[in-house]
Amino acid sequence: MVNERDTQYLLLTPGPLSTTRTVREAMMQEHSTWDVDYNSIVQSIRERLVRLATNDTARHTAALMPGSGTFAVESVIGSVIPPDGKLLVLNNGAYGARITKISQMLGIDTVELGQAEIESTDLGQAEKILTEDPAITHVAMVHCETTTGMLNPADAVGKLVRRLGRVFILDAMSSFGGIPMSMESTGAHYLISSANKCVQGVPGFGFVVADRATLEATKGWARSHSLDLFDQWREMEAKGGKWRFTSPTHVVSAFARALDELEAEAGVNARHARYAANQQTMVEGMRRIGFRTLIGDEVQSPIITSFYYPDAAEFEFQKFYDALKSLGFVIYPGKVSHAQCFRIGSIGDVHPEDMTELVGHVAKVLEEMGVNLVVSG
Repeated sequence: MVNERDTQYLLLTPGPLSTTRTVREAMMQEHSTWDVDYNSIVQSIRERLVRLATNDTARHTAALMPGSGTFAVESVIGSVIPPDGKLLVLNNGAYGARITKISQMLGIDTVELGQAEIESTDLGQAEKILTEDPAITHVAMVHCETTTGMLNPADAVGKLVRRLGRVFILDAMSSFGGIPMSMESTGAHYLISSANKCVQGVPGFGFVVADRATLEATKGWARSHSLDLFDQWREMEAKGGKWRFTSPTHVVSAFARALDELEAEAGVNARHARYAANQQTMVEGMRRIGFRTLIGDEVQSPIITSFYYPDAAEFEFQKFYDALKSLGFVIYPGKVSHAQCFRIGSIGDVHPEDMTELVGHVAKVLEEMGVNLVVSG
């Protein structure tokens, strides 16, 4: 529980998230970026990521890219679409919109299937667009849209994209490592995530698991020098894990330890079960207090949940946030364009008993604020 922790706050966010002491302690070891021992750690991470993503390890490969998860997304969008290619973005949230913005700013021919933030991906519309526009070469979507907590139908979209002969780019930033998936189940040619998400490392790099043959065909297409995915991958392949430029050595050490701890937890299925228990405990408790969730349970991920503000003049989010922070819990502001919401994450080194404690504090804070909700159950 939070009062037994060695950190000031429990981060109930979509990342950075609360990590274990042992992950943080791994950063105490310093490495040279040219050192063979360090580069062997990088190679091991690449191999382990591929094994997490697929059983067909010969067909797939991985590259690490410095920066936030968005850097990794931009490296894929800017590197794997040919000069005459065209991208379809399936967008129902802020992070899908970010992909569209990246693509447009890079001068890529871009079309978007834009939907409301509370609507799941419209497969019929996606198929119609792809069927009617043969110039589209690539399709990109966000798996877990943390704008709302929506879990989009990656498997169905991937099957559609493959059937119609296009290349599928899956932003699995907030889902990989915490929700069971594979390159085969999602149909992804490129799967993108970040060190500080469900693997439970710390911020500093993103990574891309890719179909090797598809990636090898992209040489010379990159629209950026520093975010050239092909060149980054080729450097790591040819030089035993070496990065092209200075790498985040401490973060890499922490991530290697985080992968150890994921294995020790019995893998992705077990971690998913814990995250799901976190989310269920938290949502049931919040609903008993009187809070309403933004989206339906049938499309809700176990990663993060959006709640409507209480319909009470006495409720002020900043006061609510500050009060919970003073008690050791950091939640997340809303990002939905059409509704007043806040978000609570369920991932990281977080357990159901933490969520039970959080709900108790929420009830007490509301009482102190003079906010009266209709209690159920």
